[in-house]
Amino acid sequence: MDWYPLYNSVRIALISTVIIFFAGIAAAYYVARLPRTVKGVLDAVFTLPLVLPPTVVGYLLLRVLGPRRAVGAWVLAHWGVKLTMTWYSAIFATAVVIFPLMYRTARGAFESFDENLADAGRTLGRSNAWVFWRVRMPCCRQGILAGTVLAFARALGEYGATSMVAGYTPGRTATISTTVYQLWRTNDDALAFKWVVVNLAISAVVLLAVNLLEKRERGVRKAWH
Repeated sequence: MDWYPLYNSVRIALISTVIIFFAGIAAAYYVARLPRTVKGVLDAVFTLPLVLPPTVVGYLLLRVLGPRRAVGAWVLAHWGVKLTMTWYSAIFATAVVIFPLMYRTARGAFESFDENLADAGRTLGRSNAWVFWRVRMPCCRQGILAGTVLAFARALGEYGATSMVAGYTPGRTATISTTVYQLWRTNDDALAFKWVVVNLAISAVVLLAVNLLEKRERGVRKAWH
């Protein structure tokens, strides 16, 4: 059993989750502070990948990142780097697909935050950066954590956009999802089922770890009160 799809899936999921962790938090923080009209427009744009079929997202990315398209051709000509049909191409696709999960959960957490706490920190002479990381983020960490876990789990199982942008090449671009499909297509149900079990096991471990962290956090809060 070749374990490369597992390694590649986890690698892509981790990198894309780290990217959208910061991108989603930044977008949620600034969008939440904008006027209602502008907020509505940006919210629709940022949430669009959540409602579009993954294959449509993949097609749109190919229109931008393909070697004969504007961005893809420029990067290839100046840097000699292909943005499609490589293992890191899946990072672009996965990040776009999972971004709305992080963005919406983070925005919900920020909108429920008591701004009086932030005002109190500024009154004490603290900078906006200090207030954000030491006051706002700790108060919103449950929502942030939920968004991060959902994004990672979604990234681990991403198939539609990834298969179009990165394709399927054993030992190079194969992920768990694309491997399961290829094995099913070639009637290798036994090996396909093994990969399904592997994916289920990883997802279960991640969710259990998050539940344990939440229970520990609630225990700490009860101890303080």
